[in-house]
Parts: sequence; C-alpha cells; structure tokens
Amino acid sequence: MSTFDAAPTALIVHAHPEPLSFSTAQMTTAAQALRDAGYRVDVLDLYSDAWAPVLAREEFAPVEGHFKPQAEQRRAVKDGTLDATVKAHLDRLLAADLLVLSFPLWWFSLPAILKGWVDRVFVMGGVFGGDYGLFDDAALAGKRAMLLFTTGGSSDSFRPGGAFGSMDDFLFHIHRGMLEFVGYQTLAPVITHGPARMTDEERIAALDTVREQVARIAADVQTTVG
Repeated sequence: MSTFDAAPTALIVHAHPEPLSFSTAQMTTAAQALRDAGYRVDVLDLYSDAWAPVLAREEFAPVEGHFKPQAEQRRAVKDGTLDATVKAHLDRLLAADLLVLSFPLWWFSLPAILKGWVDRVFVMGGVFGGDYGLFDDAALAGKRAMLLFTTGGSSDSFRPGGAFGSMDDFLFHIHRGMLEFVGYQTLAPVITHGPARMTDEERIAALDTVREQVARIAADVQTTVG
C-alpha cells in the first residue's frame, strides 16, 4: 500500500455564509494543519454549495399514508433510491476517518444549514439502524469527530457560574445526541471565543492557536491509531 493510500481522510463540513469570516479562516487554517499532519482533507462548504437543509418527503419515492422520515431513509438505502446529493455526501462521510464540523455557535447550537445536513446525511439504515445499532454498534464506530467553532461570548461566560453556563452543557446534544449516537469518538472541541471583538493581531494569534491545537489533536489521534 502506498503512503497516499494509507493516509487518513478528514471530512470538514463548514457552515458560514461569509467566505471572508474568521470562521472560514479558522476552517482553512485547520484544514492546512490536518494536511501538514498527513491527512487527505475533503471540504464540504454548505453555503457555497447551496445545500438544501430541509428533510422533505419530496426527496423520497412516493409513499401512501403518513410520511415517516427515518423509515423512508431506511427504505431508500435498501432500495438504492437515496437522493443523489445525499448519497454523495453520505459516501464522503463514510470514507472519512475524522469528521470536523466547522461553524459559528448560533443560539448555542449548530446553524440551521448544518443541522439540516445532519438531518439528511446521518441516514437511518446508512449510519445507524437497519444493519447497524447505536453508539458502539453504529456504522461510524472507530472513527473520530471534532467540533471547530467560534462564539460571540467570552471564554469566561461559558464556564460554570458564567453568564451562559458551562460550554459542555451546550455541546452535549451535539456530542452525545448526534456524533456518539452514530458511533464517533468525540475529540476535544477547538473554540475561538469572541473573534469579532479581537484586534487584527489578536485574530492572527488566535489562528496560530487553532493551528497548534489541531496539529496536536491530529498527532494524538495518529499515535492512538498507530
């Protein structure tokens, strides 16, 4: 097997509407850090690709009676009728050793376009359910996932007793309810707090910190796997 064939793959799913945003700069910095660590990096830019986030009955074969989204996902996987775009994203997801969700924290959660990506691509019968179970028995068991995001609030505001409370409380539904649910081992998140209130020099330093954190995480993962 060649070195190229053996290289791990990272899929970055990015959700920010502004190409010149700090969030996008943070994503490109992380992508380069992963490349430097030996990863092949695949990037899905949801806004640039005009991703449709709504899970709708129109993307499935006609069904009589009540529309049950997960049942239709499972049927589509079994029958080979999954929406072509969803199938392409699912294939890229399954091929990746590391999933990175890149986004600004909006209303203490994922932007709607990214949540809609999870709704449509974390397909029942494709990553859980059907031939798969949940958590350690799901399709993505043995793979890793990481959150890469920005906040409006300071780091102090997201600590226990801070204005918003512990960041872990806000991330639980993503870590446990989405990523671990389909088998991922979740890694420590990489967070930049309040970049909008930073000076240009502080933002440059923050990107250097992101680069160092992602490089460290990538090295730790490779050591664990090796």
